[in-house]
Amino acid sequence: MIYREATVSDIDAVLALHSKYQIDSIAEEDKKDGFVTTPFTRQQLSELIERESGLFIALDEADEGPSGVKRVAAYVMAASWQFWSRWPLFAFMIADLPGLNYRGISLSVENSYQYGPVCVDGPFRGSGVLQGIFSYALKAMSARYPVLLTFVNQKNPRSYAAHTRKLELELIKEFEWNGNRYWELGCLTGA
Repeated sequence: MIYREATVSDIDAVLALHSKYQIDSIAEEDKKDGFVTTPFTRQQLSELIERESGLFIALDEADEGPSGVKRVAAYVMAASWQFWSRWPLFAFMIADLPGLNYRGISLSVENSYQYGPVCVDGPFRGSGVLQGIFSYALKAMSARYPVLLTFVNQKNPRSYAAHTRKLELELIKEFEWNGNRYWELGCLTGA
């Protein structure tokens, strides 16, 4: 598996994987295996890449298509709160930051970032790709932020289990927004 920062030329492959597992387009029978909730546009991903250096991909070395392009097995997004602030859920989380304390750190937009969504294609689940791409992204973001924060919809227990068991993220709090319940998770980046 090859882990690297995404480029603009990777956007189509990332959007195809994202659409396969996005809550609005995923097959109903596949939701039990996990899903992503936030839709993204080509422009938003371009900004994530060019301004935030915050889109990371895992490429399958063994699966090269006819054009010589390797298959995107997984992606993870990570960015400043400023980037995420355009979405109402993230704006809600930003407003809540001043009241949060994690491992003795009073959280702010300056000392934390939002990790996720993360998406691993079905054939690669359970292969260590999640841990690999998470570690790669965490190391890249650790130069800028000491604390990673994320959230998981409580309708997605598979994602919660993966984040707390495989990635060892810690539960910071539970919250409700727009009729849904969420777990807010975090970890120190090692910065």
